[in-house]
Amino acid sequence: MNYFNDERKVKEYIKMCEDTNSKELIDILKNYLEKDSLLLELGMGPGKDLNLLKKYYNTIGSDNSQLFLDIYKEKNKDSELLFLDAVTINTEKKFDCIYSNKVLQHLTREELSNSILRQKEVLNDEGILFHTFWRGNSEEIYDGLRFVYYEKEELINIFEKYFNIIEINYYCEEKEKDSIYIILKKKL
Repeated sequence: MNYFNDERKVKEYIKMCEDTNSKELIDILKNYLEKDSLLLELGMGPGKDLNLLKKYYNTIGSDNSQLFLDIYKEKNKDSELLFLDAVTINTEKKFDCIYSNKVLQHLTREELSNSILRQKEVLNDEGILFHTFWRGNSEEIYDGLRFVYYEKEELINIFEKYFNIIEINYYCEEKEKDSIYIILKKKL
């Protein structure tokens, strides 16, 4: 059973995310992505980032949890949402940016490689990626949910075959330098 298909766990996760604020990350993205660009958020969860992103971009939210999509849609009826998993990204749409915040870390390393190939396919030629990861070099399963931690060097090695690295840096979510964001541009 998928962690985010359990209503109790979804509600706990939404409550846990109440105090998170990704404004700093979106401010960084705004330096690289023009206003009103078409953006796909992979793994929108409760939709906190989606709400911020919608202020600047034509944003489509997506998640692999119908519960997250339904809960968000109740309060945001006009939002375009897609039921997608982060590996196959089963859509015909093309995007100027694909954004995820601590989502791709739930994939195995092989799934992440497959996701990157698919992201390249659904990204417009001048498109960019903006992804965040927890920093580290381990993997764990917590309450049925996978967490894969990365260091900068490994992320560069994973992405550089298909994307040019625009920026990669540490930031603080809970403690100094516990997280990494990476911004990439599609190689033609």
